[in-house]
Amino acid sequence: MNESNSGNNPHAANDLLAALNISPDDLHGKSEPFTVPQPYRPSDDAGGPDLGPRDIMRDLENPDMLRPPVTDYGLVPNLKFAYSDTHMQLNQGGWSREITVRELPIATTLAGVNMYLTPGGVRELHWHQQSEWAYMIWGSARITSVDQDGRNFIADVGAGDLWFFPAGLPHSIQGLEHGCEFLLVFDDGKFSDLNTLSISDWFAHTPKDVLCANFGVPESAFDSIPSDQVYIFQDHVPGSIESQQVHSPYGTVPQSFKYRLLAQTPIVTPGGTVRIVDSTNFHASKTIAAALVEIKPGGMRELHWHPNNDEWQYYLTGQGRMTVFAGNGAARTFNYRAGDVGYVPFAFGHYIQNTGDDSLWFLEMFKSDRFMDVSLNQWMALTPRDLVADNLHVGPELLNHLRKEKWPVVKYPGKSYLK
Repeated sequence: MNESNSGNNPHAANDLLAALNISPDDLHGKSEPFTVPQPYRPSDDAGGPDLGPRDIMRDLENPDMLRPPVTDYGLVPNLKFAYSDTHMQLNQGGWSREITVRELPIATTLAGVNMYLTPGGVRELHWHQQSEWAYMIWGSARITSVDQDGRNFIADVGAGDLWFFPAGLPHSIQGLEHGCEFLLVFDDGKFSDLNTLSISDWFAHTPKDVLCANFGVPESAFDSIPSDQVYIFQDHVPGSIESQQVHSPYGTVPQSFKYRLLAQTPIVTPGGTVRIVDSTNFHASKTIAAALVEIKPGGMRELHWHPNNDEWQYYLTGQGRMTVFAGNGAARTFNYRAGDVGYVPFAFGHYIQNTGDDSLWFLEMFKSDRFMDVSLNQWMALTPRDLVADNLHVGPELLNHLRKEKWPVVKYPGKSYLK
């Protein structure tokens, strides 16, 4: 065995440090900023260097997990998973990848699928036992559906648009001229998009004489049907929506399955913007509520919690960190960036800071017909002043700045997240 690779080589550690360009100060965690990040916290002189095998790029992406804030404590389960760490399902016509309880066990209420369709690529005719909520990340697609009363729906959706298909209703998605990428969210954490009910799969597992009897055509009409589930396939880019309209004698669905979220006037605060969508404004969406949040540099999604259900997050752009307070002294901080999924269990307190130089955009979603949150600031402002003061041992400096109006996103002085 080569001595440099042997555990008996007394110089191996030094050779590794030299290759990583780590100085003695870096090694002992006394230098800021580190050439290589170390699990050392200067504020209380806790921790020390990590000289073992490491994924340094991962540590650079997760500074608050490598070196937690001194306020982190106790046992909080993992509340983060990256789509980059999932299995990619490749098909002619597109790809998909998913995060379910298999990848993120704490996420029992919702599951998510990230999907891309080529120009003309089709997510085949299918239906689910779960409701489907979707956000178009970029590009455009044509969606279709039919309800239980024979009323149909066809629409084109673009970047920032939503759709919602109730559980059990058949539908399809097809990429238009430039293709598209979107996020699908389902109201069951155990959901898998590779285990849905598809038209090709049903045909493949139905005797041809039964198909013949059902449709009133000879068996030869089914000579070329797929032998298994198609899932995603390549097709031609469809013509104009007018050219594809199909008239139903029963009319169209009474509540549109499409919603233009970016056309909504946002709630604007000094720290960013928020757009809230639930059954009150997107009437078809009965089981999933959401908010699209923008946190500007130097901004923070305020200290709050949700009184109706767990929160499932998808980060669209930028980078940030979230600390989740679980009660009984337990709190844990996670770092997020575009393409990550975050999760907050029911009623756990939390906040999200923008740790980058550009706006942080993310979606927060709930298995609910209504969006609800409780603001820590507003709660304190609407509670008798003396009670708050005596409970927290605080004075007018804080009490005079409490707000009775809710600001979902606030602006804070300085970049305190770097300290």
